[in-house]
Amino acid sequence: MPKRRILPFIILGIIKSHPQITGREITDEFNTEIGDFWKASHSQIYPELRRMVDDQWVAAATSSKNAKEKYYSITTTGQQILDEWLSQAVKELPIHQDLFSLKLFFINDPKDPRIHELITNQIALLKQQLAHLKQRQQTVFPDKKTIQKHYGHYLILKRAISRTEGQLAWLNQTLETLN
Repeated sequence: MPKRRILPFIILGIIKSHPQITGREITDEFNTEIGDFWKASHSQIYPELRRMVDDQWVAAATSSKNAKEKYYSITTTGQQILDEWLSQAVKELPIHQDLFSLKLFFINDPKDPRIHELITNQIALLKQQLAHLKQRQQTVFPDKKTIQKHYGHYLILKRAISRTEGQLAWLNQTLETLN
């Protein structure tokens, strides 16, 4: 059974949160907030936007200043589709493409020096990610009012911070057992 596309629902959510948003601004969302847990490229987003306009999930209006620039808004149909998707239960955990775990899985000797190197590199990457996530939390959620306005986003960011801190704790404990 083919995997259901998720990108249209993400785009609907972005457009709902930012009425009259351009395609470039939608793409930028994947480089900031949503990019912390979902990736999509320019070459994926624009064809999806065209399909969504054709399916009447979103409407596109051109700018009077720039005929090439389109501003997208969610339609009633798009709002219904987004609401239906948000109401569906999540029935499976995502399958991650985690190269660190995959490589670690295939090293059988506990004295293999590559284990130490893999763990050390993973710690460095996760420390960078944690610093980024904490900076985003300070920037995006400077006060309780902002947290309340975008509570779901806040919870996802807190979850990402917690998950990263947990991974770092496990990696540091594992590194200690290797020494």
